[in-house]
Amino acid sequence: MYDPGGWDEETARPYFFLSYAHTPRAGTRGAGDPNHWVSKLYEDLTDAVLQITDLPDGAPVGFMDQSMHQGQLWAERLARELAVCRVFVPLYSPRYFNSVACGQEWHSFTQRPVYPQKQTSERTSGIVPVLWVAMGQYQLPEAAGKLQFNHSSFGPDYAAEGLYALMKLSYFRSEYELAVHRLAKRIVDVAAETVIPVGRPLDFQSQPSAFKAPAPTNQLRISVFSYGQNELPPGRNSDYYGPRRVDWQPYQPESSRPLAEHAVRLARQLGFHPSVHEFDQEAEEILSSAEPTAPGLLLLDRWALRDEQRREVVRKFDRRNPPWVSVLEPWNTGDADCVAHDLQLGELSAQTMRFKRREAKPSFQGDSEGLSTVEDFEDALPRAAMRAKYAFEDRSRTAHGSPGPSRPSLREAFDPEPRADSGRGEPGSDEEGGPPPGTAFGGGTP
Repeated sequence: MYDPGGWDEETARPYFFLSYAHTPRAGTRGAGDPNHWVSKLYEDLTDAVLQITDLPDGAPVGFMDQSMHQGQLWAERLARELAVCRVFVPLYSPRYFNSVACGQEWHSFTQRPVYPQKQTSERTSGIVPVLWVAMGQYQLPEAAGKLQFNHSSFGPDYAAEGLYALMKLSYFRSEYELAVHRLAKRIVDVAAETVIPVGRPLDFQSQPSAFKAPAPTNQLRISVFSYGQNELPPGRNSDYYGPRRVDWQPYQPESSRPLAEHAVRLARQLGFHPSVHEFDQEAEEILSSAEPTAPGLLLLDRWALRDEQRREVVRKFDRRNPPWVSVLEPWNTGDADCVAHDLQLGELSAQTMRFKRREAKPSFQGDSEGLSTVEDFEDALPRAAMRAKYAFEDRSRTAHGSPGPSRPSLREAFDPEPRADSGRGEPGSDEEGGPPPGTAFGGGTP
């Protein structure tokens, strides 16, 4: 049986374990220690705890892992400290909740039982979180989100800016000192109000992280309607396709990268968390009556509309006309097959996508040539993605009973000059018998 280090009632235990995410050094030569400010906080917090307790000289006050090295000895030291400390103090930051090691530290500490010191006392967790940076715009993982802790008691500037800003800016010097004092007092109070028995050191490196990654709040689902190389119709050049349907490369030889990869790169530049799917697998969810979970982009290959069964699914999608899904329809005029079948497949697309084309007017595709090049596609995608995002947000507000603030219509946002003639004769309208050679469609009216 493992002796947890000889700790007993006569031996002083550390008041706190400071858990933080190590910041890597900047690439510039001569850059200072990026964790300097965490070390400074640890020193100030240790001094403050000493001032408000009767700890004897030499007694452990806290623990902070200042080593960037890992290995068996490092893991054993962390496990021992986590098994005996009285209070766990995590420094909240986006980097912290993305750190596996920090999640393992949190998990290891919370395996120890916590009891209130008195039967009538309010039970506490033994965790005293610190806002290292403001976290208002970030979604906390469940383990942190369920903690009841009032950060405003440390001062309004701390709650608004985080402790790091208060340390760095001399303007906030007094606010920093107040926050550290109240943090030290909170640590001492929690240690006095709880009974957290010494635990047995765990195998740290085998522990799971306490942080389940939250679902991205700015998702974009990119779906591809195309062929795989093994299902092409007779006579279609296979150079534009890959093993999977999502490998469609319509802009060969200008670009050999799958179109979905271009879309992912552009979506990330817009701040989205994109994911790529086959449209056939997405269709059931899109066509259902359930509330959408994210805006979407459909990258549509007109050649795949020749498959009658699959074309019917696209037609149902068009009739459903979800405004939170925009459609991009590249048509490479440098592709000899596309040139030879331009009229036939253009008419097939117009017949299949009647509602999307109608709701897309006035056109926001940018020029009369359509999406015939990679550059055209890259120009059109941001507008289509943001259009879908706005429609999704409108849908979400309506579903939750909140109309939200009024804003300019999507048509106005993407059509800088009002059109005098909004009826017949517009590019892409049914009256003209088909769309231009490559089209970008927004959603319907939210």
